[in-house]
Amino acid sequence: MATPHEHEGRTVVVVVYDGVRLLDVTGPLEVFTMAVEHGAGYRPLIASLGGRDIKTSGGIRLGVDVALEELGDGGHILLVPGSPDVDAASADRPLLDQVRRLSGRARHTASVCAGAFVLAATGLLDGRRAATHWELAERLAGAYPGIEVDRDAIFVRDGDIVTSAGVSSGIDLALGLVEQDYGADLARTVAKHLVVFMQRPGGQSQFSVRLLAGGERCAPLRPVLDAVAVDPAGDHGLAAMAARAGLSVRQLTRLFRQETGLSPARYVELARLESARNMLETSDRPLDVVARRIGFGSPETMRRAFVRELGVPPTAYRARFRTTRAPAPRTAS
Repeated sequence: MATPHEHEGRTVVVVVYDGVRLLDVTGPLEVFTMAVEHGAGYRPLIASLGGRDIKTSGGIRLGVDVALEELGDGGHILLVPGSPDVDAASADRPLLDQVRRLSGRARHTASVCAGAFVLAATGLLDGRRAATHWELAERLAGAYPGIEVDRDAIFVRDGDIVTSAGVSSGIDLALGLVEQDYGADLARTVAKHLVVFMQRPGGQSQFSVRLLAGGERCAPLRPVLDAVAVDPAGDHGLAAMAARAGLSVRQLTRLFRQETGLSPARYVELARLESARNMLETSDRPLDVVARRIGFGSPETMRRAFVRELGVPPTAYRARFRTTRAPAPRTAS
């Protein structure tokens, strides 16, 4: 890690264009701005072709500081946000030419969400690992077979290029860059002030278990699902759950399978695991307290669930929350 004075005036060039997604721009910028408030030396600039103000995907007009063509280099960080119109952004030749030129003169080049398609179209991701939104991962891999697409990572650092997953993951990416420049203490301070994770637990595939059931068809299960979410340590045996739903045990089991793809017991276990993860991430409570409050009963039962589902025990999982660093890619043994 370099000393603070080496980072004075480090420019962050955010490339914007019509149709860019607003949070892809403002999320990382807020991280760098907050870092400046706590002693970092970043200097954010918003740049576009011709220096023209642009209109985001939601119709909000965004002011621009400088024309891309006028920049002599890409700054300390060249950041390319994404757009819902992937094809238009990745086919904009003048934009691609400027991104390619400036990337060669930047210390780090980064993309947020669909911004990976812009980097891919310039050839900058050839032969590298990269991340993008989970809905776009197959499309990126199919369009650019020379890229090793990590379909689960929140963000991927491959040499001097960093790519991130969907929308809000640009915040994770920016925190990782702040940590790389200034250390974990400053990144942790920024994360706390923004009320976000230092390192978001798990990957893109680990969405809330509560989202497994949705739509009007699932209405009879709502009281059951709500009860598990509010009090994961409560009585969630088959009989109690069936009574809440006003169903027989057989009907409840069939509806659970139909709407969530899980048995009721499996759903409860995953909900407890999710609650335990949240408590480990946000508190320093001892493991036996966490296990009791979440409904696992004992630290050993909780440990087995963590190892089985996440591949790590609770202590190792909690330690991951203390840094932004993404885990190293798995290699064949």
